[in-house]
Amino acid sequence: MSILVIAEHDNAQLKGATLNTVTAAGQLGDEIDLLVAGSNCAAVAEAAVQIAGISKVLVADDAVYEHPLAEGLSLLVTRLAEGYSHVLAPATTFGKNVLPRVAALLDVAQLSDITAIESADTFVRPIYAGNALATVQSSDRIKLITVRGTAFDAAGEGGSATLENIPAGEGYGQSSYVGAELTKSERPELTSAKIVVSGGRGMGSGENFKLIEAVADKLNAAIGASRAAVDAGYVPNDYQVGQTGKIVAPELYIAVGISGAIQHLAGMKESKVIVAINKDEEAPIFQVADYGLVADLFQALPELEQAL
Repeated sequence: MSILVIAEHDNAQLKGATLNTVTAAGQLGDEIDLLVAGSNCAAVAEAAVQIAGISKVLVADDAVYEHPLAEGLSLLVTRLAEGYSHVLAPATTFGKNVLPRVAALLDVAQLSDITAIESADTFVRPIYAGNALATVQSSDRIKLITVRGTAFDAAGEGGSATLENIPAGEGYGQSSYVGAELTKSERPELTSAKIVVSGGRGMGSGENFKLIEAVADKLNAAIGASRAAVDAGYVPNDYQVGQTGKIVAPELYIAVGISGAIQHLAGMKESKVIVAINKDEEAPIFQVADYGLVADLFQALPELEQAL
């Protein structure tokens, strides 16, 4: 049973979610190939061959993948998929963009956001914003799966995979890369940070997020936000944690001024330790918090910063 994992990277380094996906693939079998499609991505390929559990690294290095649009990349994956029983990708924006297109081209159903593997054809995935778990079975000849990274440990190093260059697929003339507007920050990336400090509607304004920034700087933490804070324009969309945002599972998650709506909990309740600061003692966030502080955040945050 051969398994193909699609690597997410930026042509310079692998994204952490790829390592979690490799671990999931290892529960399905021990013949795992990793696809690295990019442009001038030799550094990524060299890192990939060292991942424990990988048998072969397939490298499609071509200018067409400098900015790998899902439309073009899906054609390459579809061509390769015929030789595998399972094709896995991280359940990130990248994976959620590519794999549904492959599923449509292969005429199979996609298994999304899995958190556990029961057998080669049976998987567990969250439903109803994570309030229930569904066990699903697929009879498709090729299983296409996106993997929730927070549910699996990252694969380690120590591998010695072979490297094989493969021809690039066709481009997709109807779509072209225009540009990207990226938020640059010296803080850790939200989905891989060990500590996350998030603010909600209770922050009152974007200006007040400076209080969270001060605490985050002391803790070397990433900054997140609830959907309410994002919709109110307090912070950019890429800060959003929750069902329609990013899924995080840090060692420590500090929720400030967040009521704890079900959609937000779906994105952070797997955190190892949850601390909630809210002036409303009836806020749902306290039901999942390991530690709760009923206090005015505008007083509590400066005091916390001074104490750190």
